[in-house]
Amino acid sequence: MRYMLMMHVGHDDGREVLQWAPHDVTNMIEFQRAFDRELEENGEMVFNAGLSWPDQARIVRYDGGPPVITDGPFPEGKEFLIGFWVVECDSEERAYAIAAKASSSPGPGGAPMCVPIEVRPVAGPPRVDD
Repeated sequence: MRYMLMMHVGHDDGREVLQWAPHDVTNMIEFQRAFDRELEENGEMVFNAGLSWPDQARIVRYDGGPPVITDGPFPEGKEFLIGFWVVECDSEERAYAIAAKASSSPGPGGAPMCVPIEVRPVAGPPRVDD
């Protein structure tokens, strides 16, 4: 089964990583790279990516003509998606264990950041029954 693990950070602390001590940033990056390698070696990594800050996001809608483009996501949101993994594993318990490890990424002083990770099964394409 495939699962999408989505890492969210708060608007208040999303850019605080830019103010961390350089060794703390290095530790966090090294953790993430080792975590990704472990998933790849286990055959569980399907795809992963980090995302830009919300001020670079746009909402696009079809309105009968050219695309309608507005700023987004909504500023009143308390958290935003900063990155994700798509993993393939045997059970949702394993997906939860992977998410917990991602959440334990080190922050300042090496303490686990305890970042919320949303876990969702990936649904297949829509089916039309004959």
